[in-house]
Amino acid sequence: MYIIYGALFLLLALRMLSIQITDEARGENLSTMTEEKYVRESTIQARRGSIVDREGEPIAEDTLSYKLFAVVNKEATPKNSEKKYHVTDPVATASFLAKHLELDEKPLRKMLEEAVAEGEKGNRWQVEFGKEGRGIGHEKKKEMQEEAEQLNITGLEFLEEKKRFYPNGIFASHLIGYSSIEEDEDGKLRTVGKMGIEQAFDNVLVGKNGSINYDSDSWGYILPSSEKMVTPAEHGSQIRLTIDQTIQNFIEDALTEVEEQYTPEKMSVVIVNPKTGEIVGMGQRPTFNPETLEGLDESWLNEAVENTVEPGSTMKMFTLAAAIEEGKWRPNDTFMSGQYSLFDKTIRDANRVGWGRISYLEGFERSSNVGMAYLLESIGDKRFIEYVDEFGFGKKVGIELPNEAEGVVMDTYPSERLTTSYGQGTTVTPLQMVQAATAIANDGKMMQPYIIQEIYDPNEEKVLVQNEPNQVGTPISKETSEEVKNALASVVSAPHGTGRPFALTSYEVGGKTGTAEIPDPETGYYMSGPGNYLYSFLGMAPIDDPQLVMYVSVQRPTLSAGEVGSTPVAKLFTTIMEKSLKHLTVVPKEVEEVETIAIDSYVGTSSSTASEQLREKQLQAIVIGEEGEVTEQYPAKKSELAFGSSVLLKTSGDVRIPDFTSWSKKMVLAYRSLSGLDIRIEGDGYVTEQSLSEGMSVSPSEPIVVRLQTPEQMFQFDPPVEEVVEESAGTGDDQELLEEPLPEENVTN
Repeated sequence: MYIIYGALFLLLALRMLSIQITDEARGENLSTMTEEKYVRESTIQARRGSIVDREGEPIAEDTLSYKLFAVVNKEATPKNSEKKYHVTDPVATASFLAKHLELDEKPLRKMLEEAVAEGEKGNRWQVEFGKEGRGIGHEKKKEMQEEAEQLNITGLEFLEEKKRFYPNGIFASHLIGYSSIEEDEDGKLRTVGKMGIEQAFDNVLVGKNGSINYDSDSWGYILPSSEKMVTPAEHGSQIRLTIDQTIQNFIEDALTEVEEQYTPEKMSVVIVNPKTGEIVGMGQRPTFNPETLEGLDESWLNEAVENTVEPGSTMKMFTLAAAIEEGKWRPNDTFMSGQYSLFDKTIRDANRVGWGRISYLEGFERSSNVGMAYLLESIGDKRFIEYVDEFGFGKKVGIELPNEAEGVVMDTYPSERLTTSYGQGTTVTPLQMVQAATAIANDGKMMQPYIIQEIYDPNEEKVLVQNEPNQVGTPISKETSEEVKNALASVVSAPHGTGRPFALTSYEVGGKTGTAEIPDPETGYYMSGPGNYLYSFLGMAPIDDPQLVMYVSVQRPTLSAGEVGSTPVAKLFTTIMEKSLKHLTVVPKEVEEVETIAIDSYVGTSSSTASEQLREKQLQAIVIGEEGEVTEQYPAKKSELAFGSSVLLKTSGDVRIPDFTSWSKKMVLAYRSLSGLDIRIEGDGYVTEQSLSEGMSVSPSEPIVVRLQTPEQMFQFDPPVEEVVEESAGTGDDQELLEEPLPEENVTN
């Protein structure tokens, strides 16, 4: 026995010595096995870059959410532990989850019972609950944890993850797009952009996860002697748009109101700053909610970018521009309206019979097709097509959005060039229309529309892309643009002008109406009958120095008796344009110009000295901090301010809340930026209430709520009821709604 046990002990010793020397057992490296078992890796999730408006207000951003899972393996609970870390009662757990996740209890109970049975055998560790178990907010998580503890529901765990959050709902949905969580080739989940900005800039928005590597015990806890190896996450870049959130809200509200009243098939609105090409607003109906994707099945296309339409009579402003530039425009000369023949084709004015012999200016105001035909004769049809090309039609604008359409300019035959002169046959995008209109609004200089203001990398703290205004052509001279603007203003102001419904109360408007035929996919012919048209308006204001250019279209609205197609279009245009110009503080026509004074730079001077100098200039100083050296100011030096205006001076030290009453939203945003305080803004317009009193000292983490109202909200009143007498027939573009459809031979396709 001694010999046997001695031999066994010797063999065991030799084996142990061999393992120590070779670090291997059964052909496997023991150090590697130990590292795999006890070296853990924790993921540091990268944030997807946020999408913000021109003022930095979030439109799309990542927010913290939780994924719920149930641990079913009994080994998750340490031996002799009173607290259980796995599911012990699948029936009660199923009832609890059915209540909170809105799932059917019976299949949930069956799934949990089967999973717990497998977990008892060590064959399964956990159960997840699909999309219903994802995207759980912090408040919901806390509520579930507290209730589970009270009911002794065990084994439920929450894992932090990122969720894409769209705080404004249907706000510019087709422009912004949406993203969804998908599984990549490695089985890891990542957020992927599926439409709009989210898709076009997915590689810019996506981040790269980091990690923490550490040594742990068998339960997964970090060992005290463990050295952590941290690889920081690389967060996605922030995209700042040119969109003005206030103007976009005006668009969304107006679209919703018109949609409810007229139930059109489609609507589209695009607004640009003609001096820069910045798109300040873009909306459409139908739309969808990027949070829930509700409504996405109704329309996948961004109508302003991806869809082409016949422009109708809005095209006539560019025919007019070409005639003026060529020296062929004589507004007081006359022509016989009604009909015009070219070879075997005959075109007619909208009312079939015309208005007798009228001047070319009146023909433009009435939107005469025949007037355009005679202008085309004087220009030369091939020379006219060259102008169409110079205005950018038939080619992409080059917007930073996916799937931009080009449109088709019909110019193979003389009849096609004729119909193009008044907007039939040739197809365009709304984006092309506003780009071309910038040349008229901006002294002949055509500006490329763009939507991305800048792209900022938070990791390197630097701007990667900074877009600037880009002039893409000069199709007409400044003198021509002035003459076209005068004609566009007369379309709105003339007694017989088709643009009369588009006049604003406070600003002079210029623009051109349009009524385009819609191809019927079933018959191959154009639709006919009341309401079966695409009604549009391409306008700008104030007409003497346009600050905004807007294209509005409404397709196949449901019209009441006596209504014409321009009614819903005018409702959109006038509501949005008037509010937008006031938001931009554009001086109304009845308001006299205010005397202003330029301010100096006060950075580096004491706040008391700066305040005294501002008082001498009849300006008010608002100090952000304690008395001391000014480090920043708003507005910047050389800014022109009206007497009595406020100037923000940033110093160091405690910040005391001012009286925000009557401050504009722009001023509150500037104060928030300089102070670093958590100021939360509700509404638009001017401040009427604030949650903390004037003079209170606050910390950056203490929220301050300010409520704003527009002047219309602050001074609501019921307008007097006036009797309105409508004309018995429409004018210009809307006339055909009151007539029978044209005979086929009178329509040039």
